[in-house]
Amino acid sequence: MIETRQLCKRYGEFVAVDAIDFKVEAGQVLGFLGPNGAGKSTTMKMIAGFLAPTSGSARVCGHDVVADALAAKRETGYLPEGAPSYGEMTPRRFLDFVAEARGLRGARRKQRVEEVIDRLHLHNVLGQSIETLSKGFKRRVGLAQAIVHDPAVLILDEPTDGLDPNQKFEVRNLINAMARDKTIIVSTHILEEVQAVCTRAIIIARGRILADATPTELEARSRYHQAVSLTTSDLAGARNAMSRVADVAAIEYDKISQRLTAIPKPGRRIFGAVGDALKAQAIPVGELQLESGRMDEVFRTITRGDLGEDIAEEERA
Repeated sequence: MIETRQLCKRYGEFVAVDAIDFKVEAGQVLGFLGPNGAGKSTTMKMIAGFLAPTSGSARVCGHDVVADALAAKRETGYLPEGAPSYGEMTPRRFLDFVAEARGLRGARRKQRVEEVIDRLHLHNVLGQSIETLSKGFKRRVGLAQAIVHDPAVLILDEPTDGLDPNQKFEVRNLINAMARDKTIIVSTHILEEVQAVCTRAIIIARGRILADATPTELEARSRYHQAVSLTTSDLAGARNAMSRVADVAAIEYDKISQRLTAIPKPGRRIFGAVGDALKAQAIPVGELQLESGRMDEVFRTITRGDLGEDIAEEERA
């Protein structure tokens, strides 16, 4: 449904996107994850046909986004970063305008506009100008225009930016619902977004792909994968008991959460042994949890590793 080959974007000597290759199959929700300035939005713009690549290619539903631009755009719904719109228009007028520009006519146009208004809960703001709306409602209007023509492919750049927790929950539910019959790329720097809606994640930094895996596979790279964390009133006793387990590599204490965490040696499972050790010494445990891994730690390790390689290359030069 989406394919890039050696996709590049340069601005003079600056390389914003550096020879990116990936494919997205039907029904997948791909999280495009990276720090600010990583090249996420630039990649989104090239796939959406908003920005011409310097070299390489991108295809949407088999259509080259440069050579067959109109056909590719017919299959694509695009929510740019910031959800730009015409501020003087009302949401209904704006959605009518976008639907007409997308080629919808007559009863079909009216039906689709009403469907997206209902889906994004825009009824209470239809008479206001977009420029007077809250950031959350502006984002909803942006999502509505992206799906009004019922595209096969959705490209969403920071779709929950600026939304409150309830609005984020609604948008994530919408993405999950649409994933049943659409292919979706979600660009984000919010780690919880990947875990909430994505079936696959790409980590990008400095315009290069550093990792491509499912969220579960990425979590498995964490040093906290299969770690055991707990709360207890006897920190010293619990630490002593866990340190006696042969496959425990390290023990950490988080003052904020007041949790003690036993980190396993690579490839080891320690949940049962830690539980037995605590029970043997009658350590009181308030909560005992097996961790799947920490995405934030994986993200830092991968992106900081890339930075370290660049510094080492510069020093060798």
